Amino acid sequence: MTAASKFSFRHLTDFLALKRSTVGVLVMVVLILLGERMAERFLPIYLLALGGSALTVGLLNGLDNFLSAVYSFLGGYLSDRFGTRRALLFFNFAAMFGFCIVIFIPAWQAVIAGAVFFLSWSAISLPATMSLITRVLPMEKRTMGVSMLALVRRIPMALGPLLGGVCIGLWGERDGVRAAFVVALVLAVIATILQQFLIEDEPAVPDPEKQKVMPEKNPLKLLHLMGPDLKQLLISDILIRYCEQIPYAFVVIWCMKTIASPVTAFQFGVLTSIEMITALLVYIPVAYFADKGGKKPFVLITFVFFTLFPPALLFCRSFVWLIPVFILRGLKEFGEPTRKTLIMELAPEDRKAAVFGLYYLLRDIFVAVAAFGGAFLWMISPTVNLLTAFAFGLLGTIYYAVWGRDVTLT
Repeated sequence: MTAASKFSFRHLTDFLALKRSTVGVLVMVVLILLGERMAERFLPIYLLALGGSALTVGLLNGLDNFLSAVYSFLGGYLSDRFGTRRALLFFNFAAMFGFCIVIFIPAWQAVIAGAVFFLSWSAISLPATMSLITRVLPMEKRTMGVSMLALVRRIPMALGPLLGGVCIGLWGERDGVRAAFVVALVLAVIATILQQFLIEDEPAVPDPEKQKVMPEKNPLKLLHLMGPDLKQLLISDILIRYCEQIPYAFVVIWCMKTIASPVTAFQFGVLTSIEMITALLVYIPVAYFADKGGKKPFVLITFVFFTLFPPALLFCRSFVWLIPVFILRGLKEFGEPTRKTLIMELAPEDRKAAVFGLYYLLRDIFVAVAAFGGAFLWMISPTVNLLTAFAFGLLGTIYYAVWGRDVTLT
């Protein structure tokens, strides 16, 4: 490699905020999420095939949100207590245990039980990965680092449903999903091994006084660490997640079972890939500009895209018309890394993972109600479900536009 090419490669890695530990996180995320998303996006269909009902699907989605809330805080605590590397190792083992339950017990009750261990892997690992990014990267590169994490996450989220759709096409809705979980287990084992080589341990803390500080176990005692700006963002985020989660678990059912011209499992995988590719295309440009100026416009635009998805889905009844709707769904990721960066920047230096976990604990506890309630709204009518989601999106967007503050950190 010539000196010029070495310089260009280093310039590129610096621009993309790539370091050894962040690369290790990205590799782990790709492998685990690839396996998980091969099966996870089709879990509502799998539950119905195993004899579950719409209420069972609502239970799964509500459980996901509730566990995301609890696991986000737990993930932040374990990361602060034991370090990112050891915490991620524990999270991976928990996910693998959940995969095994679903593989060996083909019953909808086993899916719910296994989901307790694997469905919220992203939530429990997110505080640890966010803490690592803010620890190893300078402030002016943190949004880029978070955006790279979000970008890389979308690669398996795009490919996973495609591969899962192929499995269902080959072996049916029951055996195809179980085969996808076998692949997920193998990939998780590989990711765990690679993670231990690539992710570096945290440096030793030189100040003996800081070594005595233990992470707070009681989330209520951390509430005072959340400033007014972060609380305003939290309120608007809760309303927007109501918009997302009320129909979330039923999107695949709408596309594959409800509309006039239902799509196949493979076509739904294509739609999901279109959604993720759209997200991939906007991450880096948005991160570049968000690191240089105010963050509120990017977050607000994101909330608008969240709000528009449910009514757009309502009026699309065939594969061709669903394509632009899933492009719209991909655009909802426009300012998501910016929002996550804001949370971390506004958290205290010595409590970033814990406060990040607290934010998600509070958000997802409230949003779990929407996920459960979405099943009852769906039983009334899919139209009622989607229009209710749209109403919450409007409320959250207007709230943030009026009361959300633009924070530029220097």
